[in-house]
Amino acid sequence: METSHPYALLVGQWAGEAPTLTGAFERDGLPFSLFWQKGAQLLSTLPAKPKRSAAEQSQAEGLLSVGRESRVRFLSMHRAALYGKLTGGLSRHLRVEELAYRAAVEVPGLVPTKATVQAEGRLLQKDKDGHEIDQGILFNHFLGERATGLHLCHSMLRPRPEALELLERLVRDGRIDLGTAVVERRGQASVVYMKNPRHLNAEDDSTVANVETAVDLALLDPDTDICVLRGATITEGKYKNQNVFSTGINLTHLYRGTISYLWYLIRDLGFINKIFRGLAGDKEPGEVFGETREKPWIAVMEKFAIGGGCQYLLACDFVLAASDAYMTLPARKEGIIPGVANLRLPRFVGDRTARQAVMYDRRIDCDSATGRLICDEVVEPHLLDDALAEVVERLTSSGVVSAASNRRAFRIAHEPLDLFRDYMAVYARDQAYCHFSPALIRNLERYWNADRRAA
Repeated sequence: METSHPYALLVGQWAGEAPTLTGAFERDGLPFSLFWQKGAQLLSTLPAKPKRSAAEQSQAEGLLSVGRESRVRFLSMHRAALYGKLTGGLSRHLRVEELAYRAAVEVPGLVPTKATVQAEGRLLQKDKDGHEIDQGILFNHFLGERATGLHLCHSMLRPRPEALELLERLVRDGRIDLGTAVVERRGQASVVYMKNPRHLNAEDDSTVANVETAVDLALLDPDTDICVLRGATITEGKYKNQNVFSTGINLTHLYRGTISYLWYLIRDLGFINKIFRGLAGDKEPGEVFGETREKPWIAVMEKFAIGGGCQYLLACDFVLAASDAYMTLPARKEGIIPGVANLRLPRFVGDRTARQAVMYDRRIDCDSATGRLICDEVVEPHLLDDALAEVVERLTSSGVVSAASNRRAFRIAHEPLDLFRDYMAVYARDQAYCHFSPALIRNLERYWNADRRAA
């Protein structure tokens, strides 16, 4: 920062006032809170980001950087105490969206309030200051601490209240349409449809809660033994009257700033992990002493599984694919981390091919040698429904009593909950910075023409 500029001198003075940690959470909370709130007040005196000069933007970045460094120091010492305060000594199970905003009340200035996030949510992604990065720092520390991280993973594996309220209706009617997701009973199978036809079943803030509720209901349904994940039928355009799996995150919405940072954590700690690990009850859902309510999952892959769509496949027990379908993880062109794919994909195709897919845009055709390392069965598109019926029959004809035990045995060998927790701690922080990176905006404009697409 230019120390000759009066505002820069003021910012430098504020940075020099950063509190010193005493080691006691109750004593440190107030001075750090006042420090962060003063930083926010200084930032608010600058013009809005699109109207700032280069010098003003540099000063804003300096304010944000100093604030984040002090948050890391605070949480490095007080993450367990704060999490304990928010959860009543780990006696309450709070989801990430509840924790984030309760933390904003408990220690003002540590993370943005809901009002701040909503205000920035009305801006284009490139016009935001990225206050939600502070949420990434918070969850990096909550997940990085073993006791709090496991408790948070447990909380996110519990059924959503909406699912528990709808279960009786599902048992009675056998089908519930949630708008952007549908769950229906077909014989011994609960079928979950991802339903966002205008955007080829893409993911965004309007889909994630409904898909998770549908996954919960599929697992809770007492009258089924197996679950199926499938993309719904497209109602117009090139793929009209055809099923497609998923195009992943809606890049236009990402560019326009309508996808929140917490969306990433809600998705990957929520329904994708529930597909992989089952639903948690009151006991901790660890593989050794815990308990989970589990069913095998079949993914029916049609047309394409792009980004998040490909990530779903890696959490399922059996992938049935159409021979003309393909998979991609275009993380380089998007500028974000593809969920838990970096952890799971190497188990299927090896480290080198996984890196090629994530970092060098490699397309994997289902009907190829590499594709068949992910897809268990590949059939002609017109044979998919008959093949699905056969797979369901094959997997349930001799009972599914051992399914949960075998799933747990595979997980303890390849991805125990502690490994997943460590991964998500790093992901929580790094994805936050990626989400607000200028490189993301450049990538979306260069590879997606996001600045010229209609919402």
